[in-house]
Amino acid sequence: MLVSLSQACLVGGFTWCLWKCFGQALVKSPLDNIPGPPRESFLYGNLRQMLERHAWPVYERLTETYPGIAKLAGPLGTRMLYVFDPVAMHNIIIKDQDVFEQAAWIIQSNQIEFGPGLLSTLGDHHRKQRKLLNPVFSFANMRRMIPIFNDVAHKLQKGIEMCLAKETEPVELDMLNWMGRTALELIGQSGLGYSFDPLVAESSDEFLTTIKAFQPTIMQLTLFRRAIPYLPDVFPWLKRKFVERFPNKNVQKLRRIVGTMHEKAVEIYEEKKRTIEQGDEASKNRVGEGKDLMSILLRANMAAAEDDKLPEEELIAQMATFIFAAMDTTSNALCVTLLLLAEHPDVQEKLRKEILEASNGEDLDYDKLVSLPYLDAVCRETLRLRSPATTVFRETRSDAVLPLSEPITGIDGSKIREVHVPKDTTIIVGILSSNRNKAIWGEDALEWKPERWLNPLPKSVTEAKIPGIQSTLMTFSGGGRACIGFMFSQLEMKVVLRQLLTKFTFAPSTKPITWNISGLTFPTVGKATKASMPMMVGLYRDSTVPV
Repeated sequence: MLVSLSQACLVGGFTWCLWKCFGQALVKSPLDNIPGPPRESFLYGNLRQMLERHAWPVYERLTETYPGIAKLAGPLGTRMLYVFDPVAMHNIIIKDQDVFEQAAWIIQSNQIEFGPGLLSTLGDHHRKQRKLLNPVFSFANMRRMIPIFNDVAHKLQKGIEMCLAKETEPVELDMLNWMGRTALELIGQSGLGYSFDPLVAESSDEFLTTIKAFQPTIMQLTLFRRAIPYLPDVFPWLKRKFVERFPNKNVQKLRRIVGTMHEKAVEIYEEKKRTIEQGDEASKNRVGEGKDLMSILLRANMAAAEDDKLPEEELIAQMATFIFAAMDTTSNALCVTLLLLAEHPDVQEKLRKEILEASNGEDLDYDKLVSLPYLDAVCRETLRLRSPATTVFRETRSDAVLPLSEPITGIDGSKIREVHVPKDTTIIVGILSSNRNKAIWGEDALEWKPERWLNPLPKSVTEAKIPGIQSTLMTFSGGGRACIGFMFSQLEMKVVLRQLLTKFTFAPSTKPITWNISGLTFPTVGKATKASMPMMVGLYRDSTVPV
């Protein structure tokens, strides 16, 4: 009898997996009338094309060919939608965000990789975490970060100066390494009250190297990560055991990276908890003097009502999330900004002039820094054209309807004003396509033009009502899953750029730089897999000052 029961469970589980994999492919769908590119294969659909590291042409064709929405073929005959129509995005990101939830494979992968933090929770659980975390990233707390940011930026400056001290000509430096170390130290001191790196020499920090390997590694595992939800949930611990024993070098490399991040998060958390228990005087003698974001969060958690408190494992998961999310995105955004400034020396010089005139040799406080119009324009335009994140994935929890800003023509020639989306459909929100949509931004949408932000934006932009948390841009997403640290990230960029441009000049290296797509974009030299971005860096000498 027990054998029969086991066999029945096995057959039932296998049948369930088959239905999850092939069920969509066996029925007709209202999505079949939506135009889209041809399927690459039955096994992968179009997904492998889009997740390939050199997939820029794929995204360009989607943006240029389709008016805001396209049907894509998913794995094993399933159907997906690629969406960058502003009205449809508003429904997905804001109006019906409980229907268009974060994709299950991303949530479950993040749970394995980061623990039950902000990137790994859904619904009321996610809202509970954000309720406690939102005040931590408040405007007032961002203002208090400026002295810490300035201190780290000065250390960065001294570290680079040491590399140039005996040189009369510009020197090739890996700016991704420097920006990664800086971003890690910024989130370390201001976010966690912890110092990772003194930034006094061009060295390779082991922890930084581990984190920078995370994105290129998961790039190799995207299809594997998509398979995780298909493992039955009868025994959740089986998923972790399955990953632990899976015979693949990239899976095991990712396990080691995740383990290192978790160990560091636990170490920082335990130290932080002891310091707070010792009182305010102990905090004043630590990095960040108790004003870092994690100290604020822990105190808020202690003071919260019992129902609002986060358990210890979720607090530790937030730290692992902070370390990764705040470091990789900002460091890559800073790198692409420096590269664009190097490729446009007139813009670099104009920005340097604005910064030098405003600072007069002194650090800038919050108000002066954020009021520099050209610095703001350079940052906004870079985040528009070269957003670190290219897409976000959602899945429909029930049947839904997506209205469109303009009707599209279906495959059968009919006019489609709204799209009926079946339950369990994967939606890919095109951040890159929204930010580069010529119908909204104009024919120069693919050009890097900071000046566009110094004048009123065209009506096509302002009237589109793009649902990003940063007005007109989808770079930081929007709604209840918008990037919680978007102000933190922009402030980091401005402080670092201000310090670098007052002291150094930047020019392209002779080595070819390739920007790869993988959830987050990252640079490599040519076809190499290791992330890096060499640039020629020299000391700035004011030509108006006699030598």
